[in-house]
Amino acid sequence: MHTNSINAKTISARNWGIDCLRGLSILLVVLNHLGLGFRLPLKKSLLIDYVPKRLLDTICFNGYEAVFIFFVVSGFLITARVLSQGALKQVNLQHFYLRRASRILPLLLLLLVVLSVLHCLNLKDYVIRQPGQSLPGALVAALGLHLNWYEAQTTWLPASWDVLWSLSIEEVFYIAFPLLCLWVPRPAMIVGLTLLALSLPFTRGALDGNEIWQEKAYLPGMAAIATGVLAAVAAYQWPRLSRRSVWVLFVLGGTGLVAALFGLLYKLLGHGSMLVLTGSAAALVVASHQACKSAYAPNGLGWLATMGRLSYEIYLSHMFVVLSAVAIFRGYYAPDLRWGFAVYVPSIVLCVWLGALLERWVTLPCERVLRRGLIDAKPVAIAS
Repeated sequence: MHTNSINAKTISARNWGIDCLRGLSILLVVLNHLGLGFRLPLKKSLLIDYVPKRLLDTICFNGYEAVFIFFVVSGFLITARVLSQGALKQVNLQHFYLRRASRILPLLLLLLVVLSVLHCLNLKDYVIRQPGQSLPGALVAALGLHLNWYEAQTTWLPASWDVLWSLSIEEVFYIAFPLLCLWVPRPAMIVGLTLLALSLPFTRGALDGNEIWQEKAYLPGMAAIATGVLAAVAAYQWPRLSRRSVWVLFVLGGTGLVAALFGLLYKLLGHGSMLVLTGSAAALVVASHQACKSAYAPNGLGWLATMGRLSYEIYLSHMFVVLSAVAIFRGYYAPDLRWGFAVYVPSIVLCVWLGALLERWVTLPCERVLRRGLIDAKPVAIAS
């Protein structure tokens, strides 16, 4: 093992700072899906008389940016786990893929079964009915990790299907990542990942005019994941930063993140504001890794860290809560949306509750079974 490798126990332990950043990401996603104009927009509620419109827009319209923050965090955590067990070129393919499958597949398969049943029952918000789309086509796209491409070629799928676009990008990246670690010399891989990370504004700009594909294309999302990978490599290379350096990273990362989320940079930088977003998220992740060694968040932030811990479960299931809450509210109060803001907090609580149930009864039991029976059985050494 490399002498500078990150301690395995540190990586495996939960980090409340990183969990809070993931929690912020999933919170913004839920708020975005509640606040769309055809659901319960806050700017049509009573809050518009008391809260600045820019703040309401920041609350409701940063779901896409939030996914990119999560991409950065994901790239950091998965790379750090590999580095905790040795150099990148020593990654164990069997362990890597089985670990990803045990984490992703059980809940994904359950979701696809439920969505298929709801489609067959002809429930309004779950029926795939657009020209060029079908249930078999959506299933193949979701399991084949090209649902983003499928939507770009057809149109938006129902909301509970649509969230799977980001999973397609992530998992395609992670299919290739360990192979690159094994087959590409480290310097060349670092240069390639750096170029990919820096390409984000250009790949997004090249897709102007194609709304769906610009939002869901592979390369911009992979650029954000590559940023997280590079952040982990940097943390591996310099495992002990001074307290002053950590605080500089917190300040720069926090400032950049706020500026990007509030839309303060778009007029100046255009698509370059997304690069500020991912770079700021990387700075916060590295700073949190250095400073927040405990799994227990300070008072007042525990709920956000919990959302981060449950981020995958909440992400895949939150649209059931959102669609139900919107349907109930609009059924009773439409078209009066002045009190729509009152739905937000109960909806978030229900999303967390549902995510916790899924973690307890689906993801954790399945992970234990799969990892005990497959990963932990007989590790297979991979030649460097």
